[in-house]
Amino acid sequence: MKHWIKSFTLWELLKGMSVTLRYFFAPKVTVQYPEQKTPKSPRFRGLHALRRYPNGEERCIACKLCEAVCPALAITIDSEEREDGTRRTTRYDIDLFKCVYCGLCEEACPVDSIVLTRTDDFYMDARGQQVINKNQLLALGDKNEAQIAADRAADAKYR
Repeated sequence: MKHWIKSFTLWELLKGMSVTLRYFFAPKVTVQYPEQKTPKSPRFRGLHALRRYPNGEERCIACKLCEAVCPALAITIDSEEREDGTRRTTRYDIDLFKCVYCGLCEEACPVDSIVLTRTDDFYMDARGQQVINKNQLLALGDKNEAQIAADRAADAKYR
């Protein structure tokens, strides 16, 4: 008898509608994206950047470990030796269409030169802009250095 009454009154439908009505009047959790941004972890992996030492010299020593460890083969590095005997990069390109943002390049770097920033809202509007060169990476590093240093400090106790 109980089963017959539940099927006659469409009990399952009423239970579903009660859940809908309960969430209909609850406070909304939608984020209005361009105006509001969600908080990101210090370990967030977004757009790449190359860092510099405090004296202004680039950190990259052209060891090519990041190029070797990249699973998508998205990094291309050319280097040459300077007059003082150290190696520096002449070309450092990252193809953002190939990159899977895994962070292995960041982990492999012995001098903490290549980092992944919190920047996640970047776009390309012309062909060829998906490849970021060394100058663009250094500019991104200069622009985001304060945030990168803060993220490194927040994550230091876990490393």
